[in-house]
Amino acid sequence: MADRLPLDFDPPVRQVRNLLLGITDDHLTAPTPCPDWSVGDLLDHLLGLGWAFTQAANKKTDASGITAPPPAPAAAHLTPHWRIRLPVILDDLSRAWKQPAAWEGTSQAGGVTMPAAVTGAVAVNELTMHGWDLARATGQEYAADPRILDHLLEFLAQYPPEGTPGLFGPHHPLPDDPTQLDHALALTGRNPHWRPTTAAH
Repeated sequence: MADRLPLDFDPPVRQVRNLLLGITDDHLTAPTPCPDWSVGDLLDHLLGLGWAFTQAANKKTDASGITAPPPAPAAAHLTPHWRIRLPVILDDLSRAWKQPAAWEGTSQAGGVTMPAAVTGAVAVNELTMHGWDLARATGQEYAADPRILDHLLEFLAQYPPEGTPGLFGPHHPLPDDPTQLDHALALTGRNPHWRPTTAAH
């Protein structure tokens, strides 16, 4: 079924799930490429976006996180069972977007109504970019699916180079001999060479 849909959520979901296995409690306070966000903050963000974009796929319009912007993510929001809960939420997200109806019409997430196909692309981009964020912050390897990157490069190129508030920062200069992933990262305002100044691993 995934081949008949615009995007397959399984590759980025699988990547994030694998990364979770390498995250220790010591990592939770480590910095990430997202300014002012720790690893714990980023995990809380993934929990929230996973749930919200699942509701968007199911065309829910009356749930929290749908009609208004979500609260700022914070590691303090993580429950003791986040390691169990996040993979389940991510699997629910992937399953929801396997339904052709999820990509039809419009959908709403975070108080923003968009064409459903754009909502789905935003969700896949969030998973892919934040997967890289987690990998860099925790010293793990990361290799995004080339088919996903092909789509994201086309999607991200539609946004202005000066950045889009609430979504992307200004385009970052590309390194020498950039990879496909480097291009996508730079289009979201990320520095492909980012490394934490201190390591918790």
